[in-house]
Amino acid sequence: MTMAETRPPVSPGEPAPEFTLPAVDRDEMVALADYRGRNPVFLALFIGLWCPFCRRSIAQMAATEGKLKELGVETLGVVATTPENARLYFKFRPTRLRLAADPGLTTHRAYGVPKPTPTPELMNAMESTRINPGGEFPEPLPIPQAAMALAKLDGYTDNQTDKAEMERQWPQLKGQFLIDREGIVRWSNIECATEGLAGVGKFPSPEEILAAARALARS
Repeated sequence: MTMAETRPPVSPGEPAPEFTLPAVDRDEMVALADYRGRNPVFLALFIGLWCPFCRRSIAQMAATEGKLKELGVETLGVVATTPENARLYFKFRPTRLRLAADPGLTTHRAYGVPKPTPTPELMNAMESTRINPGGEFPEPLPIPQAAMALAKLDGYTDNQTDKAEMERQWPQLKGQFLIDREGIVRWSNIECATEGLAGVGKFPSPEEILAAARALARS
């Protein structure tokens, strides 16, 4: 995959880039510095809510949040949409996750999460690569069909904000980072980094996330 110009993804051992963003669940700001000296944090960078894989991953992340908290690790998700659009979505699909809004993808750029260049070769590869990231389908589907099938399963209809964000953001990838209380990244996962396009839509398993958190707790 050809990537747009950006810094390489933040790797374990590097300082986590600072950010301050609007909170989704309340009218205040969320900063990475809020956790400094207090708790490690599991940070997940999503794209807009138009992305069916992100909507599924947010629900999966919420299911792991309590187990991470037992290990002393806080959880923070960043969704690439406006606070207003996120609040509308989570009004009908409540979550206990702490979420921040970043419609401009500034956090993705700071953390070096890649955005492939949508070349004809990439488009052809997406049509031919079959995925089933959450095991919802009887058999893997081409990436565009998988996205449409999940949206249909969810009963989700894009609004105007979603459509505008999809045109601006696609095909931005996603990333997850485990950051210690001193602000150093100790574990990371970048979508498609190991599997290529076959990794589209995959979120780290609860077992993988918790294993990384336990290793951090022992260090």
